Amino acid sequence: MSSEDRFIDIEIKLAHQEDLVESLNQRVYEQQKQIDKLEAMLQALAEHMRNRDANQQPLNERPPHY
Repeated sequence: MSSEDRFIDIEIKLAHQEDLVESLNQRVYEQQKQIDKLEAMLQALAEHMRNRDANQQPLNERPPHY
């Protein structure tokens, strides 16, 4: 294999590596967006549960009409 062939082979491998890195970078970006969305949903659910619990009577307390 000549030096020129080796150089071309290295360039081809480098191009593939650049494509792979870009593809992985895009996937990480998409996953981070999904994580951010899930965290926001979890916070909203926790807030909803806190508000719901604050508005309910305790289970062992008699209702006011007794």
